Amino acid sequence: KQGELHLLVATTVIEVGVDVPNASLMIIENPERLGLAQLHQLRGRVGRGAVASHCVLLYKTPLSKTAQIRLQVLRDSNDGFVIAQKDLEIRGPGELLGTRQTGNAEFKVADLLRDQAMIPEVQRLARHIHERYPQQAKALIERWMPETERYSNA
Repeated sequence: KQGELHLLVATTVIEVGVDVPNASLMIIENPERLGLAQLHQLRGRVGRGAVASHCVLLYKTPLSKTAQIRLQVLRDSNDGFVIAQKDLEIRGPGELLGTRQTGNAEFKVADLLRDQAMIPEVQRLARHIHERYPQQAKALIERWMPETERYSNA
């Protein structure tokens, strides 16, 4: 912070809590190995002061199609909300009631991205059914999500 250091070499731990306001250049090696959120956080470590900043991504070819898409998202946007939306589209939401953090959700009739506008109404209806018709709610849960019945009262 006092400007004593003109070079900082770090691991990805720098993405949280390190503030070097005069940092103006970041070079990230192997960005194809990192996710969009992590790359966005890292990129945000430079340009915090008055000096213009740059973030250079050094990747190895050939890039997978997914890596190409991720890096293109970073080229196209600095907006964290846009990047988060694209990350969700690319990686998938994973399991809502489980431990898998990536991949497509295994819903039988819904798509979280396509149907996101309906989610509040579906939640309201689910609460209504659960409160007014508990036996039918239990039967529906067992039919559509047999391994997750225990989560229905959470």
